[in-house]
Formats: sequence, C-alpha cells, structure tokens
Amino acid sequence: MIWNYVELYSQSRVKMKSLCIISGGLDSSGVASYWKSKGYELNLLTFDYGQRAKQEIKRAREMGEYLSAKEHKFVDISFMKDLYGKTNVLTDETKEMPSQFQANIIVPIRNAVFLTIACAHAFAIGAEVLAYGAHLTDQPYPDCRPEFAKSIQETLNLGDIDAIKSKSHPPIELWSPAIARMTKDQMLKVSYGILGERIFRTWSCYLDGEKQCGKCESCRNRKVAFSLAKIDDKTEYA
Repeated sequence: MIWNYVELYSQSRVKMKSLCIISGGLDSSGVASYWKSKGYELNLLTFDYGQRAKQEIKRAREMGEYLSAKEHKFVDISFMKDLYGKTNVLTDETKEMPSQFQANIIVPIRNAVFLTIACAHAFAIGAEVLAYGAHLTDQPYPDCRPEFAKSIQETLNLGDIDAIKSKSHPPIELWSPAIARMTKDQMLKVSYGILGERIFRTWSCYLDGEKQCGKCESCRNRKVAFSLAKIDDKTEYA
C-alpha cells in the first residue's frame, strides 16, 4: 500500500514539510498555524480563483508573513470564474449573497481543483502533508467531507505512484480538521491557542470591503464558532 512509504520517509527526513492551502480565513489560517506549531516546515499556497472577496488574498499574505512561512506562492486561476459562469454566488457578482446556506454558494469541486494543483507542488518540494481547512461543520459542502478527502488522497498518490515507490518524493498525507473529526469551533480553539489575537485579522466574508459584512453565511458561521468556542469575537463587522 502507498502508506507503507510514509514511515520510510518519516525515518529518513530531518525536518518534515507541510504544504497548507490558505485563503486568509479562520479555518485555513488555523490549519497553517497548527502545522507550524508541530515543527513542520511551513509552505503555503493561496488561490485567486476569481472570488469576489479579494480581501482573502491580502489576509492570506499577512498570515503567511506572520507565520514566517518558508515559501508562500500565490496561484492565479482566475480564469475559473469564466468556466464557473453563473453556477455560484462566490464568483458571480451579479447574484445576491444569501445570509444562510443555499446550493448556489457551492463553487463546483473547488477543493478538488485546489488540491490537485497543490499536490503537484507538494510532490515537487517533497512535502509529506498537504492540509486544507475543511471541518465537520462544513458538511453541506461535498468537497469538504472526509470521504472526499480519502478518495482524492488515494487518487493523487496513485497519479505519481512510480515516483513514490522509487523514493523520488514521499506520498501525500491529506489533512483537514474534518479528517481529524473536528468542528469549526473545535479547530478555532486550537488555532486561537496558537495565534491569539491575530485570529481576528482573518477574513471569512464572502464579499469584499474594508470590514466583513457580518451577514453572509460565512460571517454568520464565524460568529457561531466564536460563540461555541466561548471566545470573545473582536472581529470588526460592517
């Protein structure tokens, strides 16, 4: 099995490497800080996929600098906005942003696109862990579910299995709070313990602006997570 090779690489490498997909949001920033705290070399990827919330990219850059990432690459796949068309409200500015979950919030297989590109880079730099911010509270989103992560992890490793067997690079272990059976508020407690007040600089809002709207589904989920985690939410909302 692929995972027999993980132990071989773990024994031979001096410092393990992680590659974390970071959007500048509460969850992905927490995941990046978590792997940094575990002593892994921290490498980051941020995607511009044509999203309305350009503040995400700014906040991701800030967090990468704060965490002293070894490498932080910004990947422009904004052409995806044209391919997505009018399927979702996160890339289509003509649609009204809902205040609660609706199917049109889902960006079709967004995480599959991100993870496939990220895995190519992870193989190139020899990272053992590829992490993203999906959690158990995200279950309305199919590409945030653990069964999706398990399937794409196996597929991506099979996509370069000969190189893995020849030890050209290690296999990828895909990690997310969902895989670790953690909810959004549980992950927040972990990341707040690492980042402290810096956590309030993260950006959750689906819209752009100087302040987060406080009304969209993502902002509402952010507020609920702070409440459940019993952490005073000092985020500035419009």
